[in-house]
Amino acid sequence: MTRLTDLFRWNNHVRAVLSDVRKYIGPGLLVTVGFIDPGNWAANVAAGSLHGYRLLWMVTLSTVMLILLQHNAAHLGIATGLCLSEAAHLHLPRIVSRPLLSSACLAACATATAEILGGSIALQMLFGLPLKVGALLLLALILWLLFGTAYRKLERFIIGFVSLIGLSFIFELWLVPIDWHASAAGWVTPSFPAGALPIIMSVLGAVVMPHNLFLHSEIIQSRQWNRESEEVIQYQLKFEFLDTLISMGVGWAINSAMILMAAATFFANRISVTELSQAERMLHPLLGSTAAQVFALALLLAGIASSITAGMAGGSIFAGMFGEPFNSGDRHTRTGITLTLVVGAGAIFFIRDTFQGLIFSQVLLSLQLPWTIFLQLWLTSSRRVMGSHANRPLGAVMLWSIAAIVTALNVMLLLDYLS
Repeated sequence: MTRLTDLFRWNNHVRAVLSDVRKYIGPGLLVTVGFIDPGNWAANVAAGSLHGYRLLWMVTLSTVMLILLQHNAAHLGIATGLCLSEAAHLHLPRIVSRPLLSSACLAACATATAEILGGSIALQMLFGLPLKVGALLLLALILWLLFGTAYRKLERFIIGFVSLIGLSFIFELWLVPIDWHASAAGWVTPSFPAGALPIIMSVLGAVVMPHNLFLHSEIIQSRQWNRESEEVIQYQLKFEFLDTLISMGVGWAINSAMILMAAATFFANRISVTELSQAERMLHPLLGSTAAQVFALALLLAGIASSITAGMAGGSIFAGMFGEPFNSGDRHTRTGITLTLVVGAGAIFFIRDTFQGLIFSQVLLSLQLPWTIFLQLWLTSSRRVMGSHANRPLGAVMLWSIAAIVTALNVMLLLDYLS
């Protein structure tokens, strides 16, 4: 009888834990979309086509850095009940917070430009639409989704998009012979082939995006984290870390798949690819029209999903400047979303070279990123802000070291672009 009672209790405990997993898993996947946006596609395809499997290590390293920084951003949201923008508004003088948050809004606009441009390129691949027409169609679709769809339903849409992108690359990998021995070595062995530094910098330096740090601290609130006791907060932090770990792992797998596909398809045939549209054209003779269409469709899904999260981030940052949380029905949030997406789409009308447009958007992010990272770490290291949940010495050293590395890489990327 005792054994049956224990079994019954254990079964109930497992069911309760699984229920909590389903409840808390989700916000990290919205952040993952920024890790598989069109800018990452361009860098990953170039890495695989030019250097084969040798640059897979940069996906591993960037994912580790991303996990720690994104978890830290979510930690702020759970411990304080505030997003990064609200916390800056509350704990910094206006003369400091307003310029910082305004620059973050501009970074969100630059992100939206890259995401909508990537989706427009995909529409051009699939249907032959001009880029500007595609940008307007995507702008209308994304605004409709953001203003006309409940948050939880929007979250399910994006999770569905991420799943389809993953399945698309499983299909692509199924078509080509992968050298798994070389891949395994590439994931864990740092390598610096001649001429690879700009690609390494573009992936590692742009992996942490300003809008994603703001977004993660905001959307964590969608789970209505209960801060009634220290035990409850610690319990929820564990589930948040699990969410971040799983979600960033998905991002690692998809980014790795891009490099694997490019290495097995383009590098093996000595074809150098530096643009997304070129990759799609090259897939036709190598793998057939179906593979090329699947590639373009996955790019379209990535463009739509990442544009949605860029708009959400812009709305969160703008609302936070007024001390308000994200709420798509609120005037400040709606203004932030609209400005982010309209300015982002409008910039496409002034872009002549799509590849240079994607690069320029990353340069703008590299200028703003250090300010966002150091703002976040200052807040999460402050006992006045975080109380007992402030960063501990060892964690602080790791976070500040990662911040220094990411910032240095972004500065190098900027200098390389200007040289």
